[in-house]
Amino acid sequence: MLDSRINSAVHLIKTDLFRYAGRSTFKSFLKTYLKEPGFNFLVWLRLGKSFKSTPFRYLFRVVLNRKKIRFGIDISPDASIGEGFYIGHFGHIVVNSSTVIGKNCNISQGVTIGIANTGEKKGVPSIGDQVYIAPGAKIIGRIRIGNNVAIGANAVVTNDIPDYSVVVGVPARVVSKDGSVGYIQNIVVS
Repeated sequence: MLDSRINSAVHLIKTDLFRYAGRSTFKSFLKTYLKEPGFNFLVWLRLGKSFKSTPFRYLFRVVLNRKKIRFGIDISPDASIGEGFYIGHFGHIVVNSSTVIGKNCNISQGVTIGIANTGEKKGVPSIGDQVYIAPGAKIIGRIRIGNNVAIGANAVVTNDIPDYSVVVGVPARVVSKDGSVGYIQNIVVS
């Protein structure tokens, strides 16, 4: 049981590392862990999720909370985040613990992915694969963000977004069907 948790955490960390470094070697791990605060945080997030129902959970919770404060990234281990997650710039990132994020997604500083507490869209977002979320974007409520979507800087997204869309503005509106092509590098294929 512990072996499967370790294998799961290592697999996810390797896919995240590939997104950052383009390879998954021990040397690239050390260099990226020391150089990239987003990756540093992700290592502890992945470990915290894998070990959350073991006696080690307290250690991971303490370390992860310190990383949250140091880097300004508030992502709970309870959030469901797919392979190859990439935090482009750290700081002021908040992701609700019930959020679902697909594979190969990029998130930037100042992003909030949060809950709507009332109304017809009460709940949290579900984000597809290969989604680029630019700095300052806010994604709120029980909405679905499709695959291969690019969300522009400071956009406020409160409605479903179809696949291969580029959205900008307040409220966010589709301005193109070019999607996230060119924004997502080192895609993990599994």
